Amino acid sequence: MAQFKMRPCLWFDNQAEAAAKYYIGIFKNSRIIAITHYSEVGRELHQRPPGSVMTVVFELDGHPFTALNGGPQFKFSEAISFEVRCDTQQEIDYFWDKLGDGGTILACGWLKDKFGVSWQIVPAVMDEWFYDANDVRSKRAMAAMLEMEKLDIAALERAYAGG
Repeated sequence: MAQFKMRPCLWFDNQAEAAAKYYIGIFKNSRIIAITHYSEVGRELHQRPPGSVMTVVFELDGHPFTALNGGPQFKFSEAISFEVRCDTQQEIDYFWDKLGDGGTILACGWLKDKFGVSWQIVPAVMDEWFYDANDVRSKRAMAAMLEMEKLDIAALERAYAGG
């Protein structure tokens, strides 16, 4: 595994292994690296049965993640999301359908998956379209995006171009 200075840690109640397996089934070039288990040490703090899964270290398309079974006290929110940048509408449709299955559809390319993790499924050219907020093309593309749940690359391109 590549040595990254930062690695997101996702706090689950007890679904860390299920979530990691779910995600690696969606993203290419993904794998589980390691699974650690709770022991009797610290049980008064972690309140987990010895032998139960503590962490799952995994990669999604080469990006490292850790999933932790830490208990029910913390929940995911839209304050943190993962942006999936897609080159084609086919990619947008794929990730939208896979990550949205059993989850909650939001607006403007956002969704929450069945574990409550927030994702943005967006065209890779989005930065270019919205680079200059004062550009009339960017305003048209933004207005079009605000009307969408799943993003439609062709419709956004037409709006940007003025059609």
